[in-house]
Amino acid sequence: MGEGHRYIGVAERRARLAVRHRLTDATRATTPEEVAATLVALHGTDPATVYLGVGARLADPAGTVPETERALYEDRTLVRMHGMRHTVFVLPTELTAVVHASTGLAVAARERASLIKDMAKAGAPDAAWLTAVEESALAALARRGQATAAELARDEPRLREQFVYAAGKSYEGVHTVSTRLLRVLGVEGKVVRSRPLGSWTSSQFRWALAPGHPELDVAEAQGRLLGRWLAACGPATEADLKWWTGWRVTEVRRALAAAGAQQVTVDEGPAYVAADDVEPVTEPAQPWAALLPGLDPTAMGWQQRDWYLAPALRPLLFDRSGNVGPTVWWNGRVVGGWAQRPDGEIVWRVLDSEGTGGEAGAAIAEQAQRLRSWLGTTKVTPRFRTPLERELAGGIS
Repeated sequence: MGEGHRYIGVAERRARLAVRHRLTDATRATTPEEVAATLVALHGTDPATVYLGVGARLADPAGTVPETERALYEDRTLVRMHGMRHTVFVLPTELTAVVHASTGLAVAARERASLIKDMAKAGAPDAAWLTAVEESALAALARRGQATAAELARDEPRLREQFVYAAGKSYEGVHTVSTRLLRVLGVEGKVVRSRPLGSWTSSQFRWALAPGHPELDVAEAQGRLLGRWLAACGPATEADLKWWTGWRVTEVRRALAAAGAQQVTVDEGPAYVAADDVEPVTEPAQPWAALLPGLDPTAMGWQQRDWYLAPALRPLLFDRSGNVGPTVWWNGRVVGGWAQRPDGEIVWRVLDSEGTGGEAGAAIAEQAQRLRSWLGTTKVTPRFRTPLERELAGGIS
């Protein structure tokens, strides 16, 4: 197993996670931009995850909501867009070109081809018609600055056109041109999700034109992205890298070489760290606890998770599609889950009691109070419900 390469054990991997993911008192960030840059990307499929993940890592969480909204919608130093694995992420704006070239272009080509194919099967207008609608919609969005799909359809009525998807199949449905087209434009990097209609927990987003960025070479962008991610999450195995990026194995290996990644050994076998990251990392001076939200990039950062998440805990902490719910952490490993009850109380349960005595309980309680203090009266229900979260929340639907 990696003879001649430095071995990085579980204890050091957990220490790296604690420090580099800003989960200890000594390593917390001062702004949402710092959090996003540290983690490379925040999961954005569930809007609340972005704020909860930021709040868990800020030195002063009181400003979580206004500061994150500032970064997303005023300064636009953070942007919400499709990225790795065709997932919605919140990224530092300077990474949009890298993510677009490294992961978005291939997905975008498939998405547009799929839309045109589905429309043709349904007898809908052809690709030229779609291009005309697209150009009109983008012009309307430029005039408005930001808009919902319904608002754009008032300017460009053809967006309301509908077509039957998968006719005759068990999953047959009716799609509106606006829904599919805006999704394609998002993946292509032409539009981004802007401020939601409701509060920060809402998933009813307006759309805006995407910030301009240079077009990068795909291989160069993949090397840059992988280098950034290894700095945050290394060591990682080839399987981890393939899963996180959504790339082919050949692309992962090419990017590893471009990034100058160094090979090490972990319990699962060969793994990789960033070019200048082979020196040992010591454990934090003080024990630490954290309450992280569903889909948090720390819990979802690796495909192979046994080093921080016992397999026995997965049935309670993940939904059937593999989405992780809210997790409780103690010294670098997941030990349980948490939820918010209708009255706002934060409740949790420790599922793995090994090494979690009174000190752990007090630290977890402190983090729960910390979370409750900045949430105030806001009630957050994860988009993807898990068995433990549902039970702790009191069976709310």
